[in-house]
Amino acid sequence: MAALDPGFWQGKRVLLTGHTGFKGAWAAIWLNQLGAEVTGLALAPDQDPSLFDLAAVEGLVRSLIADLRDPFALDMALSGKTFDLVLHMAAQPIVRVAIADPVGTFASNVMGTVHLLQALRARTGLQAVLAITSDKVYANAETGRAFAEGDPLGGKDPYSASKAAAEIAVQSFARSYFEPAGVPLATARGGNVIGGGDFSPDRIVADIVRAARGQEQVVLRHPEATRPWQHVLDCVAGYLTYLQALANDPATPRAMNFGPRPGGREVTVGELATLGVEALGAQPWRHEPDPGSIEARSLAIDAGLARRTLGFESRLDAPAAVALTMDWYRRQAKGEDALSLCRAQIAGYGTAP
Repeated sequence: MAALDPGFWQGKRVLLTGHTGFKGAWAAIWLNQLGAEVTGLALAPDQDPSLFDLAAVEGLVRSLIADLRDPFALDMALSGKTFDLVLHMAAQPIVRVAIADPVGTFASNVMGTVHLLQALRARTGLQAVLAITSDKVYANAETGRAFAEGDPLGGKDPYSASKAAAEIAVQSFARSYFEPAGVPLATARGGNVIGGGDFSPDRIVADIVRAARGQEQVVLRHPEATRPWQHVLDCVAGYLTYLQALANDPATPRAMNFGPRPGGREVTVGELATLGVEALGAQPWRHEPDPGSIEARSLAIDAGLARRTLGFESRLDAPAAVALTMDWYRRQAKGEDALSLCRAQIAGYGTAP
């Protein structure tokens, strides 16, 4: 794996949106360990509990609570502040929430991104900007083929479509404003991420943990569905490696997939749930079909470009990712400090190849 260079990150002024969310909190903790000066910008946490609160992330960053859907609030929050790098992770990330509230999801994922880029495009001193979208941005005919970066964008559900639309918006800002100013602006498309500290509604690992702690059965809608499972350490390491490369090498591609290592066996939702409930000693899951669902049953992405251009690939296969995830929840439930658990897992993962 390509190395994260602590010397590169030391003292870097980083704007991190979405720092109150699950992945954003992990990114904030890791950037803090690398010596970056992080400004977080997001809505207040919408999970209870939240990793942001459990790990006291607010004490590690300059935390700004603002809504990206409000351009005036965004301009006020960023006024007078200077950044070297931007990692845009803020989003409405839940597929079924998007189905229930498509307007709010498009407002967050498309216009929130547009408002941020508008606020940034006239700034001087930026070295690179990376916007996080999703593995679901591709037009998915569910053939089982792994999608590569050059495949057509699409989305039959509002979440997927909002992320594909965000990709197009980012490309337009890159070509019109950022690239002419010499600022690389790119997108990263991550797989389905699991890891300790995710308490989101309607996400498989969080559902397993809640069921186990409540001595209940977790309910699966589509146990046969396949996803490109990825541990949050692999995902965030990929994002940071990519952002570092964008700042150092202008020839770095402007869109990149991050997901499981190629050649690994696909793991279904049911198989992942079985690993999770067994690790926590919970009751077996049960299946309650949702015949009206429009969620994709098959999804795979090709992360070969990251391997070829960045020297980066995920280290943890699905069983190892589940084991590390459940270890975090077991230890946190026994009273271990959430921030210390995150820091220990980051240290164990390391920054060197």
